[in-house]
Amino acid sequence: MARRYIALDPPSRLAIWARRMAFFSLAAVAVSVIVVRSGLLDIGPAVVSFGVALAPAVVALGLAFAALVVIWIDGLGGMGRAFAAIAIAAALLAYPTYLAYRAYKLPWIYDITTDPIDPPRYDLLARLRPRDANPVAYAGLYAHEQQRAAYPDIEPLDEDATPEAAYSAALAVMTKRKWTIIDRRPPQAATRREGHIEAVAHTPIMGFADDIVVRVRGGPDGSRIDVRSSSRYGSFDFGSNAARVISLINDIDDVIGDQKPEPVVLPNAKKPQQQQPKRDQPATSKR
Repeated sequence: MARRYIALDPPSRLAIWARRMAFFSLAAVAVSVIVVRSGLLDIGPAVVSFGVALAPAVVALGLAFAALVVIWIDGLGGMGRAFAAIAIAAALLAYPTYLAYRAYKLPWIYDITTDPIDPPRYDLLARLRPRDANPVAYAGLYAHEQQRAAYPDIEPLDEDATPEAAYSAALAVMTKRKWTIIDRRPPQAATRREGHIEAVAHTPIMGFADDIVVRVRGGPDGSRIDVRSSSRYGSFDFGSNAARVISLINDIDDVIGDQKPEPVVLPNAKKPQQQQPKRDQPATSKR
């Protein structure tokens, strides 16, 4: 008995090319991220390469929606290919779209500090920064006004702990985050009154370098901790430096709070009753 084959609907060529473009964009984005993180290109060409790698994802998204229309009208196959292209393209474009939204909402600043009058200074990092990086000098009060409007919660951290304890807490938090510690100078009562820590952090996806400096100063009631975080490149940081400063301040505060012993509360015990002093009794004569 001869077998009968049922002819399936031919797949839409738009769906085929949509999935091809989506996979091509996925591969190009992966290569561009590797190139950026390895430092093979300067920051400018590296960012351009990442943007070019995302362009096929936009094309794939348009082809996939067009393919769905053709499939619906002509009854062609390839719906799975179209939805696969949409899923890959949407995953690639979701984070850049979120960054674009933040760029629209947030001020264009790249240097965040808790002390705009006397910001912590980069010493060793100022000499290690490349020449084409952003300047290490703070932009001034105009930048702080923008920072204050966007991030009103960024303030110095005042603790009743000693400068040595505050410095140790800050260093412990920065080490736990696996930042690259560039310079550390603990406070010393005899020779140096303030503590100083410089470190480098990298963004999670692209690996861009951001510089951090922590200053610890003693005061009459304890110590004051100031933090500064700034991007090496670009005039906009997408809010990453502000988020880093806030989380660092909160973590240092938690560590210092854990170091303080909690007061021991004893259960309410009944106080012993004091015996009333005996009155002098009149002497009795013996007979």
